[in-house]
Amino acid sequence: MNCKNCGDLLIAESDFCHGCGGKIIRNRLTIRNLLAHVGEQFFNVDNTFFKTFSHLITKPEEVIGGYIAGVRKRYINPISYFAIALTLAGIQIFIVRKFFPEAMDLSAMAMKGQEEFQNNWFKLVQEYQSIFVMFYIPIYAIISRLVFIDKKKYNYTEHLVIFLYYTGQLSIMMFIPVMILFALGSDYGSISPFAIVLQIFFAAFYLKRMYVLSFAGIALRTFIFLMLMMAVFIGFAVLGVLLAVVGGLTPEEIQQLPNRMVN
Repeated sequence: MNCKNCGDLLIAESDFCHGCGGKIIRNRLTIRNLLAHVGEQFFNVDNTFFKTFSHLITKPEEVIGGYIAGVRKRYINPISYFAIALTLAGIQIFIVRKFFPEAMDLSAMAMKGQEEFQNNWFKLVQEYQSIFVMFYIPIYAIISRLVFIDKKKYNYTEHLVIFLYYTGQLSIMMFIPVMILFALGSDYGSISPFAIVLQIFFAAFYLKRMYVLSFAGIALRTFIFLMLMMAVFIGFAVLGVLLAVVGGLTPEEIQQLPNRMVN
């Protein structure tokens, strides 16, 4: 009998292949052993996902720093972890649209007269969430690298790894709490301030642990990070308006632009 994973000849009565380490499956697939396999993969104590998730909360420098240093088997790699987060985010959006559509109304937090534009823009972001998130990560990494320009510990690509893990962890960690809040009647507008605070805290926490900084040191660099981030997004907003004006769009057409892109 040969291994179904790598093709090596198996030793009789072995439970694992000596070549690739894969578990030897002798039973035909049934609902029972399928569920058992899923449970084994996602809920046992030694599971890579569970270990990655928990350690990204308690000791992110071990997960991220280990991957950067070449430890690639102990935890889920950043691309795969980010992909899991995007999948959960897509499920969350589907559930919200299906069962809690009122949670997507941001009129209460919009400037007077800008309610429709705010809601249209939010719908656009939700529609292309994966693209927006993938766009943010390299920007976060650039700004982070600039903030730590005086330290040579991590290069730009390594900052990308930091923020892939960071973004994935936030999305996965917030999935269940956010769904509970929606079920209790909350909306994105009421949750957003808390989500922003959590994002800032986690970014500061991760970078503090990665660079081994004091509280004062990370507080200063977090402030610089936020100022640069604000400047970047203001710059993109101004550039977008200028391109729309050059393209001959009227103020009313600019207001409707997000809605057009969604539809």
